[in-house]
Amino acid sequence: MLRYKNDQWVPVALSADVPKATVVPAWIPDSRIALWRSQSGVLAASAERCPHRGMRLSYGFVRGETLSCIYHGWSFASDGRCQRIPAHPGLVPPETIHLHNSVVNERDGIIWVAREQPSLEPPTFPSRIPLKTIMVEAGITALETAAGAKADDNGVISCTLAGENICLLLVAQSACETLTHILVDQDTPVSTRITLSRHIEALRRTAEAIDLRKDAC
Repeated sequence: MLRYKNDQWVPVALSADVPKATVVPAWIPDSRIALWRSQSGVLAASAERCPHRGMRLSYGFVRGETLSCIYHGWSFASDGRCQRIPAHPGLVPPETIHLHNSVVNERDGIIWVAREQPSLEPPTFPSRIPLKTIMVEAGITALETAAGAKADDNGVISCTLAGENICLLLVAQSACETLTHILVDQDTPVSTRITLSRHIEALRRTAEAIDLRKDAC
């Protein structure tokens, strides 16, 4: 399984999957996060658990420039500071109440997150655009076998599918689950993208069947 360091960028989601005023769950090494975008478009990667009662913040909601917990409504800004506690409307929340935020970087339609500030910028994929993201219930080795190519040190498989050169950007969620972002040439026609989507589903099924045959999961 691909191992990420705390100061290594992890491609957690596609930009299109986190529109304004939305929060979604995402994964970084050894933990889940609440990935959210404010109404003005500010992106943040916050700790998943509310410091009040431990409710998952990815179950919450975004209103304006804050992320609110669905349990008791505690609201947090994109820098992690608590902005409002509904049960105490006249209280200015102390600075000690805050969320731990991870470092976030968005480029070329991909959202990257790291626990600590990396020394390098995230990888770039010239002339490539994201097509979609799928969850494959198989490990990276099974995906490599299904694609007929090996992943590089960044977890990228470059292969040919339906006559098109594509990139599979892999993020191991566990030994038996792999988040897979598919990147295609920016000039790929819509009809070809539809065809590729069908072949990608076939690739997913093949990888999952390989893991089942090996009893890997």
